[in-house]
Amino acid sequence: MNSTKYWIATISKEHTLRGVAGGFMQVCHGKQAPLKRMKKGDYLIVYSSKITMEGNEKCQAFTAIGQVIDDNVYEFEMTENFKPFRRNINFLQCEESSIIPLINDLEFIPNKKSWGYPFRYGFFEIKENDFNLITSKMQQNEIKGQYI
Repeated sequence: MNSTKYWIATISKEHTLRGVAGGFMQVCHGKQAPLKRMKKGDYLIVYSSKITMEGNEKCQAFTAIGQVIDDNVYEFEMTENFKPFRRNINFLQCEESSIIPLINDLEFIPNKKSWGYPFRYGFFEIKENDFNLITSKMQQNEIKGQYI
């Protein structure tokens, strides 16, 4: 039985790029609990509804794929008053891919008219076939398994 789990995190594109560059991920405004649900070897896809957290410019694309590389959830001091929790992630080389052409084929979106609803949770588990569909679009011009 495959014990690997597959997750989606909703993170702005700007913050995703910062995480990819640093080899880490923080979700849900730095909360620890969602990160503790993942384990070493699990995969993560990032969905970015917007370009920046504060702005209104839409992105509506999957922007990163990564694999959890250890069992550590750790606190990181960004400022004196903001110490979010992070996980170390090994990001795979990929291209941004719009969600729009995939909506009808994704199982985790039961209501196709309100397709954005699942992303409101910020972090959730998906089935392997949804993971494979999304990553096939993100890696169609890349060598699978090649790291950034």
